[in-house]
Amino acid sequence: MKIAILKLGEVLITALPLDLIDEDAMQFQNDLLNEINDRDAKAVIIDISALDLVDSFMARIINDSATMAGLLGTEVVVCGMQPQVGTTLIEMGRELLGVETALNLDLAMARVLMKINDGNIEP
Repeated sequence: MKIAILKLGEVLITALPLDLIDEDAMQFQNDLLNEINDRDAKAVIIDISALDLVDSFMARIINDSATMAGLLGTEVVVCGMQPQVGTTLIEMGRELLGVETALNLDLAMARVLMKINDGNIEP
């Protein structure tokens, strides 16, 4: 399954679907990095609001994708985390280290636009 990655200005926006399998998650990670490079994105928002369960593999995919995107010079915000997902991540010891989060897509977009407009993200 191909996961859509949309561009809005200098920001890439994507949402992880509920029925994501491991192979699709790995493909998403690769696609995201290629899109960042090809579209010269300044920021990425990953919406995980559809996920009501996250296993250790999915937590690693989200964390690694954000870290890899950061290494490409892109600001990353993960948004829409459901309370039970946050609890599960902490209980597994798989909190999203160094990954900025926002309650919802609106707040995530506001955060990345503020950073872009304040010049905190290099052109």
